[in-house]
Amino acid sequence: QRSTPRSSFGVPIRDSNHQTAPMSDYDVIERSAVIDAEPSRILPLLTDLRAWQQWSPWEGLDPELQRTYTGPETGPGARYVWSGNRKAGAGTMQITDASDRSVDIDLAFTRPFKSQSKVRFDLTPSDAGTTVVWSMRTPRTLMTRVFGVFMNLERVIGRDLEKGLAQLQEAAQAA
Repeated sequence: QRSTPRSSFGVPIRDSNHQTAPMSDYDVIERSAVIDAEPSRILPLLTDLRAWQQWSPWEGLDPELQRTYTGPETGPGARYVWSGNRKAGAGTMQITDASDRSVDIDLAFTRPFKSQSKVRFDLTPSDAGTTVVWSMRTPRTLMTRVFGVFMNLERVIGRDLEKGLAQLQEAAQAA
């Protein structure tokens, strides 16, 4: 019997045919890349939400994006609120946990639709640098099911995660 692949959250992920475990209440989108840098050079780019402007795949969607940062500058409690045009939407990110090998973030969109996700970065040193796994766990709601009819969210968000990991590599090497 074939085992179901699981994300770093332990939740079943979609296979190549975009199938998940039948009773899954969550969609998990996950991408990884080997970044030619030590975890100590990558971690500050993840735990300082201001640093996301250097590498986030969503930067540039709205040149007039309004940003507010509250809480500590880095690590748990650091919070980022944004509001922008139709492409950027509005929402919040808050770091809930950070260690030398992982970062957990609560992500909430308030516009163009309401959505809550758990984001996680896992960093594992290797001979080639650091393997970074970026996971996004989103509850299955009526809205995500409707969007799923019209677009493959795993593919769309997955491309964004891939772009972000490539830009994170550039930012880490420049640090």
